Amino acid sequence: MNETGPPGDVSANRLRRCSAHPPHADGEFVLYWMTAARRLSSNYALQRALDWCEHLGKPLLIFEPIGCRARWSCDRFHRFVLDGMRDQRQACLKRDIAYLPYVEPSPKAAAPVIRELAARAAVIVTDDFPCYIIPDMINALARQSRVLLEAVDGNGIWPMRATDQVFPTAYAFRRFLQRELTPHLTVGPQDDPFRQRKLQPLPAAVWKDVLSFVTPADDTLLAGTPAALAELPIDHSVGRAAFAGGEAAARRVLQTFLTSRLSRYGEHRNDPEEEAASGLSPYLHFGHIGVHQIFQAIVKGEDWSPAALSQSKSGSRSGWWGMSPNAESFLDELITWRELGYNFCVHRADYDQYASLPDWAQKTLEKHATDPRPVVYTPAELEAADTHDELWNAAQRQLVQEGRMHNYLRMLWGKKVLEWSPSPQQALETLIDLNNKYAVDGRNPNSYSGICWTLGRYDRAWGPERPIFGTIRYMSSQNTARKLDVKGYLARYGAKTKSRALFDADE
Repeated sequence: MNETGPPGDVSANRLRRCSAHPPHADGEFVLYWMTAARRLSSNYALQRALDWCEHLGKPLLIFEPIGCRARWSCDRFHRFVLDGMRDQRQACLKRDIAYLPYVEPSPKAAAPVIRELAARAAVIVTDDFPCYIIPDMINALARQSRVLLEAVDGNGIWPMRATDQVFPTAYAFRRFLQRELTPHLTVGPQDDPFRQRKLQPLPAAVWKDVLSFVTPADDTLLAGTPAALAELPIDHSVGRAAFAGGEAAARRVLQTFLTSRLSRYGEHRNDPEEEAASGLSPYLHFGHIGVHQIFQAIVKGEDWSPAALSQSKSGSRSGWWGMSPNAESFLDELITWRELGYNFCVHRADYDQYASLPDWAQKTLEKHATDPRPVVYTPAELEAADTHDELWNAAQRQLVQEGRMHNYLRMLWGKKVLEWSPSPQQALETLIDLNNKYAVDGRNPNSYSGICWTLGRYDRAWGPERPIFGTIRYMSSQNTARKLDVKGYLARYGAKTKSRALFDADE
């Protein structure tokens, strides 16, 4: 058997061979273990699995699980994933694709299931993702299985392992991309990877055998009803998000952004009263939409080609793309800032640790670690939005109630936790816990980028030197309220009592 791999359009710098074992000639199927790219379109890992199917003459089996033992597992995230599973099952039924949605009913129940599927597979293909529980899951299966396991990177326009360099700032990464990204702008995953494929169907006898040791999620569970979720050993105190999950919902959100928000993005994305943000980050996190799909939609709307790229590689935030200012502003967030986080997480195992902060940031924070705090709140008080600062409370309430937070206020939210915590280490721990517990787009490289930015990552020293912050960039609620119109935001998420001060007592 040819062990060099199948021909196809997935480039080598997106492939990671996780085990030294060869394909199994007597395997019953190619297993696509879907964990991070939870969609059937524009999916490099699915595309690679289908390449293996054609190469080996094997049918495809898609296994999409969600576990219950990971920290922060809750109704909110389960419901969002179940929305996507429901979409997937309908699409797979129409295409006669063997699809196995699996909701772990008890801790560790999924482990023997994936091991048994792996034992029957000719090849296993999965999604490469650089943080949270997925790297450990891949490593565990690679140790336990005796078949080739490949992880495929579909996270960004730039293949995250294509450089070993960890970029210290967005400016440095942007300059790098302006020099190196162009060849990657005209390639991408197939929008419909099933098109014009000659695939064997999974034999009924094999499917029956699979169902003898794994029970797929049924209609009731896929509907994500409170009663169905209540049977799972997860956190039921975190209710469903204010928005639905799934590939169909992601496409609707993208279309809304393109038609009614993108034209206002550059000027108004930081304004709480202007709905100009894309709203796409939860769908990107769970893989219900891919960055290539979003990029191609922008390209189409701008009637753009790489010929419009500037010859300057200065690292400027505007002007390089040769697009409208709004599109350029959005692409800087979508590609530069988003993929900067993936760059850090894929190369630094300590991405969520205090020790990963820049040396200058650690030094200035340690210098001021014993400075008196104007007030110290416990993690429980912060979680309950029980502070004197009503703008901060409003941002925390939005996070808890909806599963998202306004982009600009998220930065203020992080800065105030630093100010109100007994130590910067405790601030980091609290921020990670609150964000990952409630934010649908949490537990993502961008989560850790944003949280650690409040403590100096990707930033520089700022004067004047202040108590607690030292030379870490400072933000205040009063200054934020001067810059932005927050009256409507406070009306939506503010407390019903006037017993609190509106903002903190800033200089």
